Amino acid sequence: MRQLTSLFFALVLAMPLFGQEIKVLYDEAELPQFTLPDPLVAADGTKITSAEAWRKIRRPELLAMFEAEVYGKSPSPQKISSRVLSEGDAFGGKATRRQVRIFLTGEEAGPHTDLLLYLPKSGSPVPVVAALNFKGNHSTSDDPEILLPKSWMRANDADGIKNHTATEKSRGAAKSRWPIERIVDRGYAVATAYYGDIDPDFDDQFQNGVHAAFYAEGQTKPAADEWGSIAAWAFGLSRIVDYLEQQDAIDHDRMIVMGHSRLGKTSLWAGATDERFALVISNNSGCGGAALSRRRFGESVRRINKSFPHWFCDNFVKYDDNEDACPVDQHELIALIAPRPVLICSAEEDRWADPHGEFLAGLYADPVYRLLGTDGLAVEEMPPLDQLVNSRIGYRIRPGKHDVTLSDWEAYLDFADKQLTSK
Repeated sequence: MRQLTSLFFALVLAMPLFGQEIKVLYDEAELPQFTLPDPLVAADGTKITSAEAWRKIRRPELLAMFEAEVYGKSPSPQKISSRVLSEGDAFGGKATRRQVRIFLTGEEAGPHTDLLLYLPKSGSPVPVVAALNFKGNHSTSDDPEILLPKSWMRANDADGIKNHTATEKSRGAAKSRWPIERIVDRGYAVATAYYGDIDPDFDDQFQNGVHAAFYAEGQTKPAADEWGSIAAWAFGLSRIVDYLEQQDAIDHDRMIVMGHSRLGKTSLWAGATDERFALVISNNSGCGGAALSRRRFGESVRRINKSFPHWFCDNFVKYDDNEDACPVDQHELIALIAPRPVLICSAEEDRWADPHGEFLAGLYADPVYRLLGTDGLAVEEMPPLDQLVNSRIGYRIRPGKHDVTLSDWEAYLDFADKQLTSK
């Protein structure tokens, strides 16, 4: 019997002295007790027993709580506009490479993101994997036709500097994480954009990026319950979907969102808030992603808020060293994706991201999937390394560290091949 209560996990914190660092928890033998909120109990205590009640009552409640307390409320979507920057053949003619500037508010003077799209030449609409990247579109491939971005770039080892514009030295710098030709060979389009186009990944009190385009008169930063960077990146992914929905070459019933690390957190939130994503994949997403916050294992809420104060809404700071007070936990984020398939991926050595906590989030989202008439997570214990659990809630843990590998992509596509079919 899968229980939500009497879970024993460890919480090891330093004494709350000024300036003293948190001791990171890695020992499950020192476990205090906590209780997870039940995703199928409404705010008024009513048990949710039907798909209709989930859709009309509980799902909106959970979505509103995550918005108000964790990620922040995003503005209503604007009508986008776009302009094709270049188009040509790729991979010896197997695919079309298209580069498109998407204007996130519909206005060319406003914020934009540049989309890199590889489309297999299949003759019929194809599924697409939409995923943001960390180092610019040019970093995902050696393809010399990919335009160099001119926006702020995060640290790049090839250039040896922190904030910079892209150069040829960084072309293909992240290609090991992006086996684009292999993905195309398997019949999937790839749509990627640089996350820093949408919101630069540093704490500048939201003066750059997409936030400022939506401030009310006199507003200089988001309110305590308004969007942080994760929600902004998810907003950008939804605007990319707006563009993909306009393309006849894309199968609109098989649009996938994938993300790694902080962008794995983003993919889960994008999947929860935008039901056009037919399948959601998170890789090594950890705290604020798939890992249960109440475990306090590896990266805790306090530590993530201290290191990355711009990722979440300001209200999330209330739960530093106070995770039990939060009205939601991450299994309920997974539940918000139901009944659509979701794949949670972990790495054995990435203890900071708490692989066990990521697995448990899938496990405790299972009752919602079953209420909605699908299977959930097909196992009750973590599987062996490199074994894909290919059920509606999928899970995989592989050997190695915090990264995205070719074997990860093969698992993603195996999962999608089974879980998505053309309508």
